[in-house]
Amino acid sequence: MKRLGELFWAFFRIGALTFGGGYAMIALLDHECVEKHQWLTADELMDITVVAESTPGPIAINCATYTGWRQAGLAGAVSATVGIVLPAFLLFWGLSFCFEELLDLPVLEWAFRGIRAAVAVLVLEAGAKMLLKLRKKPQGRSLRTGLAAAGFGLALLARVLGWPISTIELMLLAGIAGVLLFRETPAGKGAENP
Repeated sequence: MKRLGELFWAFFRIGALTFGGGYAMIALLDHECVEKHQWLTADELMDITVVAESTPGPIAINCATYTGWRQAGLAGAVSATVGIVLPAFLLFWGLSFCFEELLDLPVLEWAFRGIRAAVAVLVLEAGAKMLLKLRKKPQGRSLRTGLAAAGFGLALLARVLGWPISTIELMLLAGIAGVLLFRETPAGKGAENP
């Protein structure tokens, strides 16, 4: 029962402290699930993030559900999922009573400008952490890091220039590149030696 409470409150904090969606939550997921509670390894969080991006539903909810399931089965999955969803539900339910009045407040617009900047920093921090964790893997370290940095740079450039970029196409290309570059060779080594 204690584990269910820990899962609920950890994911409640993540849900309550994050604006900007799934990518902004990755830094908080890393802090709570990897560093603080050690429910996941850094590699597992990266793998979950990739799978969560590829499956229907928000990244953070998919990550919460999986982590809860790993820690305490179905009850853990429900506890973590409710924990991450409840803050947003309560916030929007409360705002629904005074939404019209809030739209006219300039201070709210200014606050959201600041929050958007913070979200950008959280997303960049999460990307940098994931990139640094790739460097710690001995097999294909420089190639993986270079590919991740190049992919991030190209995706960022495409967004800045206003080019449409499909997340699905990007994930498929990255998956194909991973299969081609990191598959096991007959000697049991990857495409690039450490």
